Amino acid sequence: MIAAVKGPHAVFAALLFLLPTDTQAADDLGGAARELARKVTAFAGRGDSLSATWRNLSGLSGGELTQARTVFENAVRDSGARLVDAGGTLELRITLSENQSQYLLSGEARRGEERQTLISAWKRPAPGPATAAGIALERRPLWEQAEPILDIALTPAGMLVLSPGKLKLYERRDAAFEERASVPVTTARPWPRDPRARLSVNGNAVRAFLPGTQCTGSIEPALTLDCRASDEPWTLEAGGRSVLLAAFSGGRNYFDGRIVTQSGARKSVAPFYTTGAVEDQGRVYWLITLVDGRTQILDANFEAAGAVPGWGSDLAATSARCGGGSQILATKAGDAREPDSVRAYAVVNRAAVALTGPMEFGGPVTALWSAGGASAVAVVRDLDTGRYTAWFLTVVCGG
Repeated sequence: MIAAVKGPHAVFAALLFLLPTDTQAADDLGGAARELARKVTAFAGRGDSLSATWRNLSGLSGGELTQARTVFENAVRDSGARLVDAGGTLELRITLSENQSQYLLSGEARRGEERQTLISAWKRPAPGPATAAGIALERRPLWEQAEPILDIALTPAGMLVLSPGKLKLYERRDAAFEERASVPVTTARPWPRDPRARLSVNGNAVRAFLPGTQCTGSIEPALTLDCRASDEPWTLEAGGRSVLLAAFSGGRNYFDGRIVTQSGARKSVAPFYTTGAVEDQGRVYWLITLVDGRTQILDANFEAAGAVPGWGSDLAATSARCGGGSQILATKAGDAREPDSVRAYAVVNRAAVALTGPMEFGGPVTALWSAGGASAVAVVRDLDTGRYTAWFLTVVCGG
């Protein structure tokens, strides 16, 4: 599940995930930036001017990206090479990323038709103290683009990416994804502010839930999507085998509280943004992030059973079986103009218990959806670049 587009991006994606995790690494960020500068200047021809653009696909902050850039540029100048703001004869696209054991600086260098990818790395710090169950939360970048990402659905042969106004199908080619088809997404009503949407794929059948609109289509033999006005409830896969039907407020970006349980019972709860189900010693609990900022724990009958302080508006349930129950991922409370984080929780005795430390991101989480099994997809808007990255998050149980 490596994502890239044609050209240098495909090369970058392949290297990011196929690079051995034991690749020789520098001691720190500064050492990796100087090593990348050495490789770049060795590749540069006499008389080349260098121009570089930067992006951050890691969980490190914008300040650390700035630090890497400063060290890199100083090292390039110290070598005698000439840096220009744009239009250099040697163009560089430098990406800060990460794998399970290292942070990576990847430079995609282009001089006319000649291209080369240069990589340096430094070791990630050892993880903090493990929980009693040894549970960890891992991530990898799945897709990155300038347009907002509403949802992503993985298919056996590729991936669907839903954005406001279009649905794109990408096909897996070797270690990358290449665009195969794109269809427009028409809505019956104007998009609300901060729109939300949900994709569902069953074999070749595609279904998209949008504010006041539902779309159906197929992947084969060609990508199709037919959208119509609809107030039918959305189908929410809420972890494990739990499914819920929830009515979405057409002109808003939240559910109005009318739900239908898996057994067909109709219930009414307070308006909410997201929901997920977890198990604790065989008992099922539902968590809902309410529009008023609170997070409630509900029992299997959707009666109030507890509350959770300090959570944001997004959560996603997983079906990882760690210890005596399943886990749920939740964002932190905060502002849409601030960096966000996600951590894994369990429900124990009707209270939320943190299982991992916070996984930090370089911007707010704009969407968090269950992705089946032990995984979820988090979409993050980078505060420095404004671009959107979808991250594949996985709960890993201890031995």
